[in-house]
Amino acid sequence: MKQIFGVLKFVNGYWKYAWLNILFNILSVFFNLFSLLAVIPLLRLLFNSDNTLYQKTLDAGLPDTQFSMEGILSTVNYHMSAYILNAPDVNTGRLKALIGICVAAVVIIFFKSLFRYLAMFFLAVIRNGVVRDLRNKMFHKSLSLPLSWFSSERKGDIMSRMSADVQEVEWSIMSSLEMIFREPVTIVVFLASLVAISPELTLFVFLTTPIIGGVLAIVAKSLKKSSFKAKGQLGDLLSLMEEMLGGLRIIKGFNAEHKVAGRFEATNQAYTKTMVRNYRKTDLASPLSEFLIVIVMSVVMYYGGKLVLDSDQSLSAENFIGYIMIFSQLIGPVRQFTQAYYHVQKGLASMDRINVVLHADDQIRDKENAKRIAQFDKEIVYENVSFAYHKGDSGWALRHLDLKIPKGKTIALVGQSGSGKTTMADLLPRLYEVSEGAVKIDGVDIRDVRTQDLRALMGIVSQESILFNDTVLNNIAFGVESATEEQIIAAAKVANAHEFIQQMPEGYHTNIGDRGNKMSGGQRQRIAIARAVLKNPPILILDEATSALDTESERLVQDALNNLMRNRTSIIIAHRLSTIQHADEIIVMGQGVIVERGTHNELLERGGTYRKLYDMQVFN
Repeated sequence: MKQIFGVLKFVNGYWKYAWLNILFNILSVFFNLFSLLAVIPLLRLLFNSDNTLYQKTLDAGLPDTQFSMEGILSTVNYHMSAYILNAPDVNTGRLKALIGICVAAVVIIFFKSLFRYLAMFFLAVIRNGVVRDLRNKMFHKSLSLPLSWFSSERKGDIMSRMSADVQEVEWSIMSSLEMIFREPVTIVVFLASLVAISPELTLFVFLTTPIIGGVLAIVAKSLKKSSFKAKGQLGDLLSLMEEMLGGLRIIKGFNAEHKVAGRFEATNQAYTKTMVRNYRKTDLASPLSEFLIVIVMSVVMYYGGKLVLDSDQSLSAENFIGYIMIFSQLIGPVRQFTQAYYHVQKGLASMDRINVVLHADDQIRDKENAKRIAQFDKEIVYENVSFAYHKGDSGWALRHLDLKIPKGKTIALVGQSGSGKTTMADLLPRLYEVSEGAVKIDGVDIRDVRTQDLRALMGIVSQESILFNDTVLNNIAFGVESATEEQIIAAAKVANAHEFIQQMPEGYHTNIGDRGNKMSGGQRQRIAIARAVLKNPPILILDEATSALDTESERLVQDALNNLMRNRTSIIIAHRLSTIQHADEIIVMGQGVIVERGTHNELLERGGTYRKLYDMQVFN
């Protein structure tokens, strides 16, 4: 139950609408009860053949208290008897009274329906607002999490949590409000009216309610476990779909369609089996609760009929029929209460999955009193830096690195794949957090400054061109809010991209498709370079920035980059050693450590690892 109320924490900020929902639900419940109570005077009117009873009711006068069930019914009977006797004749009065009861029933039902609609009207704001807030929280959290967290998560599973799981919580929120506020009120109010009509008869209801609740709770507990399993399998499905869409070229090239389809079908079949079990458990709630209630109702009908037939007449026939009608209306709220409980159990399973993201350890966060940094003045220092992608890893990606990069210098990182070049560069903008040691800018540990200020000092061009499904203009201006079209065109010219952009159907306003799939690899790379040029940062990180270019474009872009890097601090990661010969210092990496360092000529003369890499490229 604590978990169920815990779901309501997401209603914070919407309590104004929640209280309105509760108010109109309560009003709807009372008008629903009044519509049923109106049946008792109707039955008394139709089945009473003794006209002297009306006079006896008037002679008895109004009841001492009119706030009890018996008082309300007696008051209605008193006024109805007076109305009938004041008519020209009894039959005419009874007919007019019948019309009055029918009109009153219509009015009562109108208000009952109106208040029910108003309750759902305000609930709609909560349902959709909570879903919006949850998605925003998960998206913002995903943006703030370090890259190392995503290395152990599947994209499809994260997408499933942001879509299917959040949608499940929407139903959970709605069901919680209905279950906690509307259905219990309905049940309590109706039970109170039943007690007022016949306490002895209502005792049977109280004795059997715990039995019904216990049976349904057992099924609901099982549903939560299987729902959690189903959400994980849905994440597997979405991951396979994402892999298929991203690797379609390779799948077709290796004739692996059958293999990929087989994996998907197997996962889909497992998900289907789990969902079949879930639906069967969910669908069991309504008929099971209805069946149990009907058993109770049969006992009530037998015992209540016995009271009516007894000579003491402790329960009149019309009151007994009204009792049965009110009791029959409990079947709906109890059934809905049960279904709501089932929805909440499924919602709690989804919340467990959502909380994996929301409560993930955000290692990279600003300190409370983080320093502001607006410019880069002196140097970047890697001070005894070690790094492992996951805590507790026995294998370190970087080990005890010491490196000083003065302002305005160009440092090149070379080495075989997996030697730690990209990881070392990623530590500078805090895409990852150092495990040991420190990275400093102008003598200040980068963990002590605002991350946003730190990254504002840097422009990054990665080995894989990361572009977005937008126009060329917006991709180049990405992250630069105040850029003009003239500045964007100037940046594109520096990156040797202006010519091919002009040839596109709508020029700079052409949409480049998902991840820029409407352009060649070289064109995508030059757009990414133009984006870094436009930002005009004091520090540049170029991770294989020219790797996807043809020979002519590489020469032109390299010349542009050389001009761009002049008087800037640059970190270049390169496999093509010809592109970094003019670097101020070349750092040769191997298995996470620095094995050599020096200028191009110094390293060639030394005849070590760099010389071997250079000779392999020259003679191949």
